[in-house]
Amino acid sequence: MLHNGMSKINSFNYIDSSIIAEAAKQYGTPAYLYDEQIIIDKCRSLLAMPNAYGLGVRYAMKANSGKAILKAVSGQGLKIDASSMNEVRRARIAGIDYKDIILTTQEAPLGSEMRALEEMITQGLKYNVCSLLQLRNIGDFAATNKFKLAIRYHPGVGSGESATRNTGDKYSCFGIHLSDMEQALEYAEDKGLIFDHVHVHIGSGGDPAVWQSNIDSELTIIEKYFPDAQIVSFGGGLREARMPDETPANIQALGLYTKEKIERFCQKTNRRLKMEIEPGTFVIALAGFVLTTVIDKKKTGTDGLNFLVLDGGMEVNTRPLLYASRHPFYVISQTGALLSSEFDENPGSGYEAVPVGRCCESGDSQSLDADGLAVPRKMAEPEIGDFIAIGGAGAYCSAMTLINYNSHVQAPEILYTCDGELKVIRARQTLEQMLANEI
Repeated sequence: MLHNGMSKINSFNYIDSSIIAEAAKQYGTPAYLYDEQIIIDKCRSLLAMPNAYGLGVRYAMKANSGKAILKAVSGQGLKIDASSMNEVRRARIAGIDYKDIILTTQEAPLGSEMRALEEMITQGLKYNVCSLLQLRNIGDFAATNKFKLAIRYHPGVGSGESATRNTGDKYSCFGIHLSDMEQALEYAEDKGLIFDHVHVHIGSGGDPAVWQSNIDSELTIIEKYFPDAQIVSFGGGLREARMPDETPANIQALGLYTKEKIERFCQKTNRRLKMEIEPGTFVIALAGFVLTTVIDKKKTGTDGLNFLVLDGGMEVNTRPLLYASRHPFYVISQTGALLSSEFDENPGSGYEAVPVGRCCESGDSQSLDADGLAVPRKMAEPEIGDFIAIGGAGAYCSAMTLINYNSHVQAPEILYTCDGELKVIRARQTLEQMLANEI
């Protein structure tokens, strides 16, 4: 990240330690820092995916729903995948038209929220039906006003980086299961409803081969059940490489495979389907860092572990605790020198430590295995007051924080712009703001 004196860590991610240090000193830590140029490059690479009869790329805004981030991705031509009514509202506040938003949600609104949903649909929102109840709730309104609907089905097979990120197997309840499809279609036929957009999402960060096989499966489902479909959405979940030993999804190869399959579908059915995808992590993950300061150092005996206590932990990045996810660490001196990077061949010259946070919680560590045990990582030994930047933190970090645990305030977010400026895009929360709703 950050383009001067850069240490390359993969095709879209660079680090300039002096800018990291500058941001940390200017705005304090913990803080999130995003590189606007990386976001733009990622958007452009996705929009350039090979396709047969058109490609739509929707940003899964749950990955990072800040206004500045939404403006950046929509400015590149990405549309929006929203997961809640309030995400739709936030997208609108960021200046995104309803016609560029699809709502795919577990919510089943009633009363005033149902009326609000109907108004959104009237103004152009695409509603993606994800349950039989949602279908029945919207059926009369959609039929009366002749609004075409999207439908998400549950394929029964999924793939994710962990069990909690698999959204397609029997342990996950997203979408209308194929065993209920006949019932859904009978209701739709009775009401005169049309599904012109068919969607499935099998999980986040899973096996690219399973993502690829989902393409074949979904086209088969469309041929069998959805004669009016014009758009096929293969969801998101494109694997990203946060760590040196990880491999990202090959979106060029996936695009070529999808293009071939959609062209064959057309040859067989004479139907030209437009392709959609809805990545979140792939757009924003590598653009983000969590900036922290080493505030203490501890050791658990001669046969124990070295611990680096940071001023930001699970309340700014909960992914290691939730998923045993790994993020790269960069040790940076107070003068801005890069002391070690996990993308170096020999980071740390033999020193190993576990970066932990300041919360009163055993799981407050930035390096955990699947059993929740701390895993030491090689790095340069920092001094108290030095900085540790946690990479790959653009997605599902600020958006999924455990803010206010132990009464810690929400960290600020900073954008490093294409013209080299550091700009605050979310101010640090104050204690008064944290307490404002208490009665």
